[in-house]
Amino acid sequence: MSVQSTSPTTQDQQPMKTIFNDPHDFDVKHPLQNAWTLWYDNPTKRTNTNTWSQNLREIITFSTVEDFWGAHNNINRATDIPAGANYHLFKEGIKPMWEDVANEHGGRWVVQLPRKPAEANTLWLYALLALIGETFENEDDICGVVFACRRSQFRISLWTRIADNQEICENIGRQLRASLNIPTQIKMEFSEHNSGDNGPKYHYFV
Repeated sequence: MSVQSTSPTTQDQQPMKTIFNDPHDFDVKHPLQNAWTLWYDNPTKRTNTNTWSQNLREIITFSTVEDFWGAHNNINRATDIPAGANYHLFKEGIKPMWEDVANEHGGRWVVQLPRKPAEANTLWLYALLALIGETFENEDDICGVVFACRRSQFRISLWTRIADNQEICENIGRQLRASLNIPTQIKMEFSEHNSGDNGPKYHYFV
């Protein structure tokens, strides 16, 4: 079920006062730098590349810290969604699809996780907080993050706008490693979305 996007307005449509524009008399909500949309898909039915997008559901769009926690605390934990299903958190206006204009020239860093629910849920939360908190130096090159629940493992993927700038991509990968506290002995892999017949042209490791 789709939930209407939250926005920084009160019921009478007056702009919400924040600490940024009224430090003495502000409302309780704390705005984020960007609005973010949480998506869900569960392709348990027969789907292909043409019908997959019809299975993608928008859960909620939020733009404040409080609304993020309201959503996070009232949905199924990432590790409780069915095997084959995915959560996606992307900047508002960007669909979690390779074909989206923001993603078509980008790629993704992938972190493979063993099926240890407590650890995986914690790392997923760390990834969400890193995104909405704008902790990445190259935040304009960040599109979103995906949690994939699979029978043999969990997977967290950070999507970027670009794939052809190795310096920026590797910097994002190092910051993702630090945010999730991934040990250095575990290799993290980046590949572009649009791979050719011979595999991805841009392929990095950190």
